Amino acid sequence: MFLPSVHAETDKEILLQFIKENPLGILITGQNSTQVDFLQCTHVPCVLDLPEEYGGAEPRLRAHIAKQNPQVKAMIEAVDEKPPNVLELDNDVLVLFNGKHDHYVTPKYYTETKPSTGKVVPTWNYSAVQVYGKLSLYYDSKTPEAGAFLAQQVHDLSQHTETNIMGYTGGDKPQPWKRNIVGIEIKITKIEGKFKMSQEMRPGDRNGVAQGFADMGSETGTAISELVKERAALSDLKKSAAKADQ
Repeated sequence: MFLPSVHAETDKEILLQFIKENPLGILITGQNSTQVDFLQCTHVPCVLDLPEEYGGAEPRLRAHIAKQNPQVKAMIEAVDEKPPNVLELDNDVLVLFNGKHDHYVTPKYYTETKPSTGKVVPTWNYSAVQVYGKLSLYYDSKTPEAGAFLAQQVHDLSQHTETNIMGYTGGDKPQPWKRNIVGIEIKITKIEGKFKMSQEMRPGDRNGVAQGFADMGSETGTAISELVKERAALSDLKKSAAKADQ
């Protein structure tokens, strides 16, 4: 991910909260395989566990995908000596999380720098977080380790999506999902993210972008307008703090 300092978010707590609010990740792996392509990706809803929640040293992601997924075949093939219960990949994996709202930004929104000068160009506002980590694959649901992992994973994911995302509480006791799936655990070794929300522009241009999106009258327009204002304020605060330190 290209991370200009003006767009980069370095607060780990904010990045982890972003994942909790946007749990659908894109799991990307690169594994040599005789069966499938080297690069594979899968959209997977993830559960994020903090170190204090599971006793680990770093945050981790948990997920599950279909056993017949080509990405699973590549991962199994990549491990020469298969331990009895859990496979651990040598290479790091990458998981990308995108924010709920993104949109094209027209130069017509800029009010301080006129588009006719050629100094402003169209762009796209968005937010994203990516993590690198070590992946363990619970591939045999008949083993105690995989069985317990999958049962906990499915339960926790259901609780998160139904309660925290959908707002449902109570109801019938959840029934176990009967699917041919494998469990995925990723110990996070690196996390980084960005909010590209026009904060690098001049104040008048940022205000024009915020107003332009607000005038759209849509959910996305309103959300991005607020993010533009929020990120502009944070950017100005950082600049003021940097000057004070000089």
